[in-house]
Formats: sequence, C-alpha cells, structure tokens
Amino acid sequence: MDFLTTLTSGIWSYGIVFLLVLTAVVFIHELGHFLVARWCGVTVKAFSIGFGPEIYGFYDKHGTRWRFAWIPLGGYVKFIDDDNASSQPSGSKTADRLSPAERAGSFQSKSVAARAAVVAAGPMANFILAAVIYAGLNATVGVHILPAYVDAVVANSPAEKAGFKSGDRIVAIDGRQIERFDDLQRIVGSSAGQPLTFTVERGGEMLPLVATPNADEQRDAFGRTFRRGIIGIQRSVAPGKIVTKDVSLPEALMLGVSETYGNISQTVAGLWEIITRRQSAEQMGGPIMMAEVTAKVAELGIDPMLRWIAFISANIGFLNLLPIPILDGGHLMFYAYEAIRRKPVSERLQQAGFQVGLVMLTLLMVFVNFNDIMNVWRRLTGTG
Repeated sequence: MDFLTTLTSGIWSYGIVFLLVLTAVVFIHELGHFLVARWCGVTVKAFSIGFGPEIYGFYDKHGTRWRFAWIPLGGYVKFIDDDNASSQPSGSKTADRLSPAERAGSFQSKSVAARAAVVAAGPMANFILAAVIYAGLNATVGVHILPAYVDAVVANSPAEKAGFKSGDRIVAIDGRQIERFDDLQRIVGSSAGQPLTFTVERGGEMLPLVATPNADEQRDAFGRTFRRGIIGIQRSVAPGKIVTKDVSLPEALMLGVSETYGNISQTVAGLWEIITRRQSAEQMGGPIMMAEVTAKVAELGIDPMLRWIAFISANIGFLNLLPIPILDGGHLMFYAYEAIRRKPVSERLQQAGFQVGLVMLTLLMVFVNFNDIMNVWRRLTGTG
C-alpha cells in the first residue's frame, strides 16, 4: 500500500509540470504538420492535443476542430482522408466517397514531395524549437564553459597510472578538441576499455598521456543501472575556472543548432549502446521517469528548465523520424519507396506496416513503464 501511495502521489506531484512541458512540445510538433499541410492545400479536419474523448474543442473558420483530449501523452493532426489519428491513409473505397472538392484537399492527392514535407515538418518544428531555445539562452545569459581542468586524481586509477596531475588542463582526446569538461565526460564515458590519447596542458607545455577508461557500473538518482568509462579524475568547479562567454546572435544561433545536434547524437549513441548490450535496457524510462526529471529540473530554475524543454523537443523530433510505420519516419520510408519506384506502396502492405508499428510502440510503452515502476519499487525498498 505504501508503494502504491508513493507512486500515485509522485505521479500527481510531478505530472502537472511534466504535462505542461509535454503539451508545449507536442503542440509545436503538430503545429509544424498543420502549417505545412495548410500551405500545401491539405484540408485539416482536426488538431488534437491528447488522444481519446474530448475535454474541450472548437472549430476555426476553415472547419478544423481544435481539441484537447483526456489522454495527454501526444497529439495528432487529422486530414480529410485519414482513417485514424495516426494519419493512416484511407482505402480507395473511402477515398472514392469524397466529393471532387474534398479530393482536391485530400492529403493523398498531393505529390510525394508535398506529403513528405508535411510529415517531416513535425520533427523539424521540434528541432527548430530546441535550437531557438538554446540560441535565446546563449544570446541573453551567455555561454557557461567549465574547461576540463583536473582538480584531483584518484589513487590507482587509469589517470594516475597515465601520469595525470592536479592542475592539468585536457585540451584534446585522440586529436579531438576539448573545450569543456562535458566533452571529456562524453568521450571517456563511451570509451570503456579503449586506449585514449589525451593532450594535456601543464605549465605551458603540451603533453601526450595515454589512459584506458575502466568500465564502471552505477545507478542514477532514479535507480537505473548504467555503465560508463571512467579514468579517475575529479573536475575543478572553482569559480575562477568557470568561464562565461558573451556571444553574438549569429554565434548563439550556430551554438543552438550545435547543441540540438549534440542532443540527438547523445540519444543515438545511447540507443546503440543498449542495442549492443554495452548498457542495460533498464535505464530506458517512460512518462514516470520523465515526470520525475522534469520536476527536479524545474526546482533548479528557468535556465535549466528551458534547456530541458529543448532537450525533450530535440529527442521527440528524432524519435518520430525512426523508420517505424505509424511514426513520421515510417511514413517517410513509404514515400521514399514511392519516389524511387514511381508507385505507392500497396494498401495491404501499408495496413500491415501500421499494425506492426502499433504493436512495436505498444510493447515499447509497456516495457518503459514497467522499468519506471520497478525503479520506483527498488528506490522505496532499497533493493537492486
């Protein structure tokens, strides 16, 4: 009973902030689909935030139903010839029942390029939102940089054996420039067991040091197990070591795009490590984990919160581009086939693809929610 009480109270207290964040990100995603669809002459029947029964809705002057629904984990834009909320195209018999005017505004009547543009617009809107948030923060508060200074070296660690000393500054790893400590952590963390050549600045000299990160298994604050490479150094967080750099608007925009790309790259690397079993799939989380993280980030202030929103937006955009039927990437996969073969994928194959995609997403949701519940259980009972 204590477990259920804690779980439900946690969901309630964390969930409100998370749903506000998710609603904003989903709205931008669907708005991308909506605006490009209108631009391409597609008739939009519904713009929904959430799934299931409607809480509130209204019609605009173009006849689009704008609605909020009871299941707030997503949203959709429904076109005049869609069969359902996943933009599954209607069959030929259904399309034949449309009037000539309705067929002119149907999604399937548009060129492959137009349909692909409408589908890709959702993820692109997410990427743009992330880049704009990062750029705005960079332009207004500056860029905070914590260079890769070594504050202390752990005894008997790979770093000590390689010759690292307190006060060293790491400027490159295997020829890749290191501007901040985060760069160091990202490279070392994904390189367990692989020798790395560090270029270290010490007393005005550049020294090459070779260290092989150890594989370290840890649990995060939410009870999830993950493996990462470590060499055994502690970073310096002394005020004098933190640099705040003012940047111009063009620089802020470029950095915003770079940070968005970095988020996506980090997600791709994480998924690959799970697929190759270098990391445990246990760390994959669902809505409960996202709600917990959102609540904790919200306590840190507006800057971290905006960065978290940008991170979520970039990753929602990327995940929607995965080539899974029912997702935007699955639709784009079908359109690529149509563009190459000069004929659309058969209705039967599309129907089968959407069914497979739905099963895959359902299984994934069951898995990540099970992970969330088990991690809450482990934290409460102190097991695992």
